[in-house]
Amino acid sequence: MQSTISFVLDDSIVTIDFEKDSILHPTTTVLNYLRNLPTHKGVKEGCAEGDCGACSVVLADVVDDRMRYRAVDSCLVFLPMIHGKQLITVENLKMNSGELHPVQQAMVDTDGSQCGFCTPGIIMAMFALYKTWINPTRAEIDDALTGNLCRCTGYRPIIEAAAKACVKNGMDHFTDNESRIVELLKSIPNESIQIKTARQRYYRPASLSTALELKSKFPDADVITGATDAALRVTKKHELLKEVIDLSGVTELNFLNETEDYITVGAGMSLKDMMPRIKDNFGALYSILEVFGSQQIRNFATLSGNLGTASPIGDTLPVLIAYSAVVVLESKRGKRDIPVERFITGYRETAKDDDELITAVIIPKPSADEIFKSYKISKRKDLDISTISSGFKLVLDDTNIVGSIVLAYGGMAERIRRASAVEEYLIGKEWSRNTIEEAMKFIDSDFNPISDVRGGAKMRRIAAKNLLLKFWFDTADQKIAV
Repeated sequence: MQSTISFVLDDSIVTIDFEKDSILHPTTTVLNYLRNLPTHKGVKEGCAEGDCGACSVVLADVVDDRMRYRAVDSCLVFLPMIHGKQLITVENLKMNSGELHPVQQAMVDTDGSQCGFCTPGIIMAMFALYKTWINPTRAEIDDALTGNLCRCTGYRPIIEAAAKACVKNGMDHFTDNESRIVELLKSIPNESIQIKTARQRYYRPASLSTALELKSKFPDADVITGATDAALRVTKKHELLKEVIDLSGVTELNFLNETEDYITVGAGMSLKDMMPRIKDNFGALYSILEVFGSQQIRNFATLSGNLGTASPIGDTLPVLIAYSAVVVLESKRGKRDIPVERFITGYRETAKDDDELITAVIIPKPSADEIFKSYKISKRKDLDISTISSGFKLVLDDTNIVGSIVLAYGGMAERIRRASAVEEYLIGKEWSRNTIEEAMKFIDSDFNPISDVRGGAKMRRIAAKNLLLKFWFDTADQKIAV
């Protein structure tokens, strides 16, 4: 294993040896690294938790001999995670002629900036959009900017700037230099990395076999893929992660395989890469991912990572239960599958053994008679933590009678739970408004939610009942169910 990391910054390869550097450590974020450089002060720290986007930078990597550009929150990315990638900041956008980059010039032309604190992050989100889309739609622009808060200007001129800029086929000085950067990145070996300092051990295996060996040897190590959740322990709680196994370098885990009956999503596939592949067959999962964090978060976050947190308000967990998804666990001892519903055993507790890794999630394809829906209640539509999340499945017979139903809720208990009493009441009954109104009463016996900063217990009970009613409105054949 090598003990250094290498990446491209300012068109040159930068190599960091953590064992010799007295300032940097393996869980130093890219944000803090950049802020300590004399020439990259444009990146800002606003929230240190991926909510404001002021720290947005772009990471570029090689895909099919071409560069792929994606905006990320640098406050959530540890330095070893950018090994083998190009790091681009707002300072790098100035054209070789000395002129502003098209996205920068568009912001000037539309008066899209006032105080300027958030502007560099917005520019970088727009730059990723510029390099990815030609003439993006309003929805695509909005999605690209969801992860960037602006409290001064308002979004109208910023959206205008994005639309005005993204008409040049992504052409700029990065295009001219692309072949050179591709060769630079290819020259960086993708080998396993082992970083040992006085206080930490950080491992970035390059193969699954190495990862399983490390997990067997270090069963208490924190395992990360995108680290969009784990990084908060460093940035907000100021924890020292003593042992880390970072799976971001295991290309074997970055896959989505599809058969006639199911899909298998590898633990290393980002939500961003996964979404277009599931849109047609898994609409309810796609819908919840549309409001999962922001594009900067989805560019790094993974389905397996969200499962591994076992959060009681995890966005994807209820809908995965509704889909009867299965978690694939691997260790040196072998492989086993366990349904998501049984995988989560308590508050942030799972059935995973200490030497096991989540390597994939298997999701059966819906049959023609299965109806799936997902819902999320939060204080704002985008980039917010759930107050209540839910995933529902319904099967009706030809006479509008409930044959089977799954009602999985997050935010109503210490872990994701099904409304079992409601389900039991509904089985064999007509899928009608009257039936649903009676079934709503059983929510009170199924759940005893708590009050916290996101919502009160009473509010949660009412909202959970109303989600059931909304499910009926969204699925009922009004000619039959009255």
